[in-house]
This record gives sequence, C-alpha cells and structure tokens, in this order.
Amino acid sequence: MIGRIWAIALNTFREAARIRVLYGIIVLVVGANLLSIVLGEMATHEEARVARDVGLTGMSLFGSLTAIFLGVFLLYTEVQRRTIHAIVSKPIERWEFVVGKYLGMALVLSVLVAMFGIAMTGVLAIQGVAISAAVLKAVVLAWFEVLTVAAIAIFFSSFSTPFMSGIFALAMWVIGRLTPDVEAAARTASPWIRTLTRVTLEIVPDLHLFAISGRTLDGEHVSVHGEFVSWGYVGLSGLHGLGWIAGLLAIAALLFHRRDFV
Repeated sequence: MIGRIWAIALNTFREAARIRVLYGIIVLVVGANLLSIVLGEMATHEEARVARDVGLTGMSLFGSLTAIFLGVFLLYTEVQRRTIHAIVSKPIERWEFVVGKYLGMALVLSVLVAMFGIAMTGVLAIQGVAISAAVLKAVVLAWFEVLTVAAIAIFFSSFSTPFMSGIFALAMWVIGRLTPDVEAAARTASPWIRTLTRVTLEIVPDLHLFAISGRTLDGEHVSVHGEFVSWGYVGLSGLHGLGWIAGLLAIAALLFHRRDFV
C-alpha cells in the first residue's frame, strides 16, 4: 500500500514539476523579494521589516494560490485525459490514488515554500540581517497553511469541475484568512446572519491561525518583528491543520470512490 501511494506521489511530483506556471511563480516571488530591497531603501531604517513582510506575504499568497491551482488541475487532468481508467483498473484503491496525489502536491509545495524562504533569507543576508526564531516560526506556519489549502482544493476537485473547484477553494481560503474580521462584522448583524456566520466558520478551516503577524491573538498584538507566538502555538496550529487535511482527504477519497468515470 505504501509503495503504491509513494509511486503515485512521485509521479505527481514529476508531473507538477513540468508545469511551466510554477517556474513563473518562482520568478515572481524572487522578483518580489528583490523589490523589497528597493522598497526598504525608501523606508528609513525599515529595510529588514519590509523584506520580512514582503517575503512572508509572498510565501503565503503565492503558495496558497499555487496549492489551489495544483489541487484543482492535477486530479481533474487524470479524468480529462481518461488515464484514470487505466489507473483504477489496476490493483489500487481510489483512496490510495487521492492520498498519493496529495502527497505529491505536498512535496512540490514544500519545495516551493523552501525556495521562497531561501529567497527571503538571501535578501535579509544582503541587508546584514539574520533569520530570527520568529521568522522561522512564521515560515513553518505558512507551510502548514499552504498544505491545508492544497487539501481544500483536492476536496473540491474530487467531485467538481476545475473552474468551480477553484472558485470554492479560493472562497474558503479568503474566509479562513479573515475569520476574526468575519466574526467581528457578524456581531452587529441580525440573528440569522450571526447564525449563518457561525455555521460557515465551523465548516471552514481557520487559516488565520497560520498568518497572525501584525494581528491580535487572545487580546495580545503579535508581530514577527517583535513579540511572536511560541513553538507550542506553532505545534498546536500544525495539529489543527493536519486534522483538517486528514478530514478533507477522507471525504475527498469517499467522494472520488463513488464517482462514475464511464
């Protein structure tokens, strides 16, 4: 079983590595990090702050968008090309196929996040700034966010078209990122809107847990440039993300199992 899943994961990794859009995203992120040097020069004594902000924002934004793109198209491509018929005819379970596809995506996204981190580290090194523990924690949280978004995309792709899957996954990412703002806006709304908001937030992963720098957490302001969260918080947030990933993949595997490819 592990061998079959790993074989699918490696094949997915090689397939994704041939997608030219990914190289464009890498160039874009590296360019954004280089631009942060120029922006930092415009802000007196804020070069390191700008570099960290741009680097982490690019990592979260472009990493999540890449996760949606891969999750939406890699699974659907197998159905569109009808290669899924040859795959399901072999001694392999459909859930193994879904998990293998996700693991392959996770490998690609992990490499991308690492490259984004290296680009940010290079910019900070040019400015003579060392990577702090707070930045490292923020990178790990961004990695968990990207992996969770990939699971969201796989979930929708298991039963819907690429266009609709992309719309739904993007909507869940936006709502999950703005969880505190959505809750605050709903407090002054009518009762039925508050109820609808609570239900919506229960079925949407709280991605705000992974991108908290510059925001308020439990009444305290946290920033990657100063006081940040502990490694315990990073671990609990990671478990939260892994729980959502496992749940979304389980449902996706069930839906994919019931899907008719005839």
